[in-house]
Amino acid sequence: MGNAELLSIHVHPVKAFRGQSPREAVVEPWGLAGDRRWALIDDGGKVVTQRQQPRLACAAAELLPGGGVRLSAPGLEPLTVSVPQPVGTVSLQIFRDKVEGVLADDAAHAWCSTFLGADVRLLHMDDPATRRPVDPAYGRPSETVTFADGYPLLATSAASLDALNALIARGEHAAEGPLPMNRFRPNLVVGGTAAWAEDGWSRLTIGEVAFRVAKTCGRCVVTTIDQSTAERGREPLHTLGRHRRLGGKLVFGQNLVPLSGGTVRIGDPVGIVG
Repeated sequence: MGNAELLSIHVHPVKAFRGQSPREAVVEPWGLAGDRRWALIDDGGKVVTQRQQPRLACAAAELLPGGGVRLSAPGLEPLTVSVPQPVGTVSLQIFRDKVEGVLADDAAHAWCSTFLGADVRLLHMDDPATRRPVDPAYGRPSETVTFADGYPLLATSAASLDALNALIARGEHAAEGPLPMNRFRPNLVVGGTAAWAEDGWSRLTIGEVAFRVAKTCGRCVVTTIDQSTAERGREPLHTLGRHRRLGGKLVFGQNLVPLSGGTVRIGDPVGIVG
């Protein structure tokens, strides 16, 4: 294979919404700047994602200077939401984690609730340095994460997606393929590696920034949701279940934790330590 390089960058300002693909991004200790600093919760305080609301795939969030977001979705006028003043926090539950966040304004809650047809509220993580530690089973003291599923960044490889799509094409749900990379909602997509080479990664450098590999990413039903239509299918979980089952999980991609700060850019060389 040729030299590995960074093919694309993806930032999702609101968890579960469609994100954006900048040419460069600042890497903070808890992930890419602006990534998943906002999230929706239901009336019981639990985070709302595409697992419960596949339609979120059709809503988009654009990061604005200062950390606010511009929300857009079919059938609604776009809405600009400013970062709320941290006058108090409310608790939300992300899987097993209890996390504090600051409520956005009432207009944001109304917009999101109208789109989903359900009572939801929008929250902002005011202080990612202290609000939520990385899972101690895989994290180190002082490592933190935003409203992402569990780790600061997710990296995938283009060669592995090609290999997965080749397997799907030979299977009983071939008509669902080939799948685009957005099914996996990564932050960083690496090119120039062999398929599944990421299984052996322990550390990466991307341009000037160093990362450690925390753990392989176990995949969920969100990967079966078409990110342009919100329709669900069987793939890629059907094929991952046959070919990529590790430790009881269906895996694709690697979760990363930054070891240094800096800026990553499309085309940056990727150094890999096995």
